[in-house]
Amino acid sequence: MNKKTYLPKQDAIERKWHLLDASGKVLGRLAVEVADILRGKKKVFYTNHLDCGDFVVVTNASKIVLTGKKLDQKTYFTYSGYPGGTKLTPYSVLMTKSPEKALFAAVKGMLPKNKLANRQITRLKVFKDDKHMHSAQFAASSK
Repeated sequence: MNKKTYLPKQDAIERKWHLLDASGKVLGRLAVEVADILRGKKKVFYTNHLDCGDFVVVTNASKIVLTGKKLDQKTYFTYSGYPGGTKLTPYSVLMTKSPEKALFAAVKGMLPKNKLANRQITRLKVFKDDKHMHSAQFAASSK
């Protein structure tokens, strides 16, 4: 009986591209799905200390839905590092100005807080509408 754990080499990890349409989906549930793909949790050889995730392109971020009273009560928090540098933006304003930030912040909060997550979050591409510049990657992967 073989009791060795398989660890994939970084060269052997094949990164795929996933296109997700966010129209009508709930923010948190979509963020979980995206975070799982970025971390590689849907792959057979998932290992939590290796970067084995895929690329994710999310379109129609302006059509994301927030349940309950979150649109009025939830706030987006940023801090510049300086005294008095706190900015609180309600999600009603954030979803009209830049809904990409809302999804990006939700996904980033679901990734581990380490250097590995910094590399994983760079593979997330979020777009406000259905136009994106990564159509060549999907054409190449379908061949």
